[in-house]
This record gives sequence, C-alpha cells and structure tokens, in this order.
Amino acid sequence: MLLHEKLTEKIIEVFYKVYNELGYGFLEKVYENALKIELERIGMSISSQVPINVLYSGVNVGFYVADLIVEDVIILEIKAGDGIIVEQHEAQLINYLRATDKEIGLLFHFGKKPLFKRKIYSNNLK
Repeated sequence: MLLHEKLTEKIIEVFYKVYNELGYGFLEKVYENALKIELERIGMSISSQVPINVLYSGVNVGFYVADLIVEDVIILEIKAGDGIIVEQHEAQLINYLRATDKEIGLLFHFGKKPLFKRKIYSNNLK
C-alpha cells in the first residue's frame, strides 16, 4: 500500500474531472483554481500559493511557492501548455518536498493530454 494512497487516488480523480471539463489551453492559474474548487467541494482542506522556505545551514536563503497543499500532507504542482512533464518540473516538486515535512507530491500537467507524476521524498524534516 502506498503512503496516502486513497487520498492520492481521489486527488487524481479530481485532476481528470477538471481536465475533462476544461480541456486543454488555459493558464495554470485557471486549472489551479478549478482544482481548489473541486477538492473543497468534496470536503478536502486546501491551502493555495503556500510559501516554502529554503534553509541552508539553518539560514533562510529563499523560498518557493507551492500551488496547492491538500489536507496538509500532499503538495500539488500544476503545469499547463504544449509540452510534456519534463525533468525540471519533477525536480521542482522534489525540492518542494525536500524543503518541507511533506512526503508526497503530485505533478499535474494540463497539456494536449492530461499527465501526472507522483513523487515521494523523505528527509529529516518528517
């Protein structure tokens, strides 16, 4: 059994629901807002545009902004456009996980075809 498997499955179902309704061609923010609405509609707790501090030797050296965090355990990173999921997008999500106590991340790509990747990362912040 995968970590947070049932929650992850439900989020992925919502991803496809949003994609099937909106289709291809909108900006990332449109998909982010639609995912937030739909996830809240089914009773999930959602935080959006969450700053994530990056520490180096205990000193804050910058921050990222996570698109959505679901139930305070899963980070969602949303991409849109003509391309596919690339290594840079995956690395970005892994860095979000590295900088937080979250262990699961979902990368959603609203392209010509809907694509997603599930990432797991454990570190000493957990």
